[in-house]
Amino acid sequence: MIIHSFADVAAAFLGLWILLYLLEANQANVFVGFVHGVADWLAGWSQDIFIMETEGLRAFFNYALPALIYLGVGHGAAAWLRRL
Repeated sequence: MIIHSFADVAAAFLGLWILLYLLEANQANVFVGFVHGVADWLAGWSQDIFIMETEGLRAFFNYALPALIYLGVGHGAAAWLRRL
C-alpha cells in the first residue's frame, strides 16, 4: 500500500507540473516553483529524452514518461507484494 501511494504521489506531482506548464502558470509563484522543483527531481533521469520543436509537447512527453513508469512500477510492485 505504501509503494502504491508513493507512486501515486510522484505521478500526481508530475501531472500537476505538466498542467501548470501548459497553462503557463506564474513561474515566480512559490507553489509553482515547489511543484516544478519536485517534478524536476522526479523526472531528472528522463530529461531531454524527447526533443521537439514545440515546447509544450517536449515538456509533456519528458514529464509524462516518468509518471507512467512510476505508476506502472509502483502498482506492479504493490500487486506483487500483496500476493506474497
